[in-house]
Amino acid sequence: MRYFLDTEYNGNCGALLSLALVPDDGEELYVTLATDEPIVEWVQRHVVPYLDTVPEQLTCPRLSRSDAAGAVERYLRHDDEAVIIADWPEDIAQFCNLMITGAGDMIDVRDVTFRLLPLSNFSTAANSKVPHNALHDARSLRDHYRSME
Repeated sequence: MRYFLDTEYNGNCGALLSLALVPDDGEELYVTLATDEPIVEWVQRHVVPYLDTVPEQLTCPRLSRSDAAGAVERYLRHDDEAVIIADWPEDIAQFCNLMITGAGDMIDVRDVTFRLLPLSNFSTAANSKVPHNALHDARSLRDHYRSME
C-alpha cells in the first residue's frame, strides 16, 4: 500500500515533533512527540499551535520517541510491501531515525520502500487545510499525487 508521509520537526534536522502517514485508503496515523529541546522561534509560531489541529479521534498526548516508534510499528505491521512517499528528504530521514530504537535495534517492519517526490511547483503546506500540521500536509501531498496520476 502507498502511504504519504509528512513530518514536523524543530528547525533544520531538529527533534521530531509530529509524523503522519496517510494511506491511499483507510486509517491514518498521526503522532506527536514530546521534546526537551528548546523550540526554534519559527517552529513555535508556525507549527506548535497546529500540532493538535486534527480530528478528535486522532488527537493523542505527546509520545516519547519509543512510544511513537511503537505506534508506527503497529500501524505498518500488517503491510508486507509499504511504499512511503514524501516530498522532502528530511521527512524520510526523520521517519528512518524514528525506526531506530536503540543500538542495533529497529522497529519490526517488513519490506518498506521510500519514494522522494520533489515538488518544485507545489507546496503541500500552501495547499493544506492546516499548513504545517503533518496530518493535513500529508493529505495535501496525497491529493496532489493522485491528481498527477
